Amino acid sequence: MLPQQAEANAQTDSHIIAAGVSLDDYMAHYAAEHCEWVEGVVIKVAANALQHITLERVLYILLAQYFGRRPLGQIIGQPFVMRLPAFPNRRREPDLLAVMHSNPARLEKTFLDGAANLVIEIVSEGSAERDRGEKFVEYETGGVEEYWVIDYLREDVLFYRLEDGLYARQPIVDGHYRTPLLPDFSLEIAFLWRESFPLPSALAAMVDAMLGSGDPGAAQS
Repeated sequence: MLPQQAEANAQTDSHIIAAGVSLDDYMAHYAAEHCEWVEGVVIKVAANALQHITLERVLYILLAQYFGRRPLGQIIGQPFVMRLPAFPNRRREPDLLAVMHSNPARLEKTFLDGAANLVIEIVSEGSAERDRGEKFVEYETGGVEEYWVIDYLREDVLFYRLEDGLYARQPIVDGHYRTPLLPDFSLEIAFLWRESFPLPSALAAMVDAMLGSGDPGAAQS
């Protein structure tokens, strides 16, 4: 994509704050400010609504608690840059990304050099086209094993998993999503659309109940 095209696309859902920016300049001055870098264009990600921020925090806690009990990897929240070798002139900052310990990608202090195993994007006002379009293609081509697109505005969620190099939509069974990437983890879809969420201690109890290591009743508090 030409810089002019990247700039035009970004204007539909984000705020361009600079163009003709080198990678070094981006990493030094913009990466920590919730900005992405596309073909030399620095895109300031739009401020998120409270519901977006809350849902992101809740998912982070759930997955952090999961990895605390099943030390298979770690969850990382933004701002944290992911570099996909297939797109050397782009840097994305997913809402959440999970990196398994078996992942050969290099985890640096400020960026992941390679594809995460899981990327979660929470759709906000104006970001649907980017999350379902450009990022879908980049994450698929770049080798991100799973991609979750959570749209709380429409109460819609899509789960994709790489199969033979292409994303295949994954089923939701009995109102839950389960994946071999996270053994025994079960995400209740209706939970995502709650008006309020449990305290972190109750979220930890939910994970204990999933993994059979706690009191299931505590997960309802």
